[in-house]
Amino acid sequence: MNKNKRLFLMSAAVLLASATTTAQADILGDVKNRGSLNCGVNVGLTGFSAPDSKGEWQGLDVEVCRGIASAVLGDPEKVEFTPLTAKERFTALQSGEIDVLSRNTTWTATRDNSLGLNFTATTFYDGQGFMIAKDLGVDSLEQLDGASICIQSGTTHELNLADYFPSRDINIDTVTFDTPDQTVQGFASGRCDVLTSDTSQLSALRLQLPEPDSVKVLPTLISKEPLGPVVRQGDDKWFDIVKWSLFAMLNAEEMGITQDNVDDMKSNPPNPGVARLLGVEGKYGEQLGLSNDWAYNIIKHVGNYGEVFARTVGEDSRLKIERGLNALWTEGGIQYAPPVR
Repeated sequence: MNKNKRLFLMSAAVLLASATTTAQADILGDVKNRGSLNCGVNVGLTGFSAPDSKGEWQGLDVEVCRGIASAVLGDPEKVEFTPLTAKERFTALQSGEIDVLSRNTTWTATRDNSLGLNFTATTFYDGQGFMIAKDLGVDSLEQLDGASICIQSGTTHELNLADYFPSRDINIDTVTFDTPDQTVQGFASGRCDVLTSDTSQLSALRLQLPEPDSVKVLPTLISKEPLGPVVRQGDDKWFDIVKWSLFAMLNAEEMGITQDNVDDMKSNPPNPGVARLLGVEGKYGEQLGLSNDWAYNIIKHVGNYGEVFARTVGEDSRLKIERGLNALWTEGGIQYAPPVR
């Protein structure tokens, strides 16, 4: 879809979202009839959503979409990915161009309460950080007085800067860009002294620099950035499906269910919790309007949360991001899913 059409949709999107009612909305039916899930992702952010050398989309946010497609359609490949900038993402969701937005998007009060959207769950707990060249000798945010900062427009990061620095009498200049690639290119070319974004995004953007080891991320974070998938308001069933697709992946990790052992676990569930999650007992899939093996399909095709994290942004990826807050609650983190029962 071209930008002119998106601009036209922007004027009508909020009216459309407010006019949609639960009785009218049937995104699950639309997805089933279409035979594919329309998922909005980042235009290109390593580890979260970016096309590989073959043009196939990869990343944590991408795998969330494939998990939803597995739950609904039984096939992780039945997804159409729509790359969206920060400015375009909410309009695309409000207008119905996409069924779900899975694009490193921060959950805030304004976004959740005034745009006709619902945030479903948190796939990645993050915070806004600052990347700077090591040879500048800067070790704290207090030393950034007079600095210029590269930032992506249409993000929470702009508001966070306005909250943080003026209250501490630190003067900064901002240089804004439309996309992550433009932002890191501006930083690399010397248009600013500092690059700011979520620390996960900084980890990805650092790899695009000519000399990745020449920069560092300062230790102080200035915000909470819970990132996760978003849906339109007015369809509670779809809202439940998206959030429980993530909850299934988290519960699977906690129970030790993996892609490799899920068939054995389903054939011989070691406890009632596993039996319920994998559809051997109960009708938890039917409650969602899905088959009772919905969670089994997610785990079989995509894996549990820990597996997805490791291969996209964690220890088995280029980013090597530590689990930190994104570890399970049983492992010192805050990732926690309601039980299937």
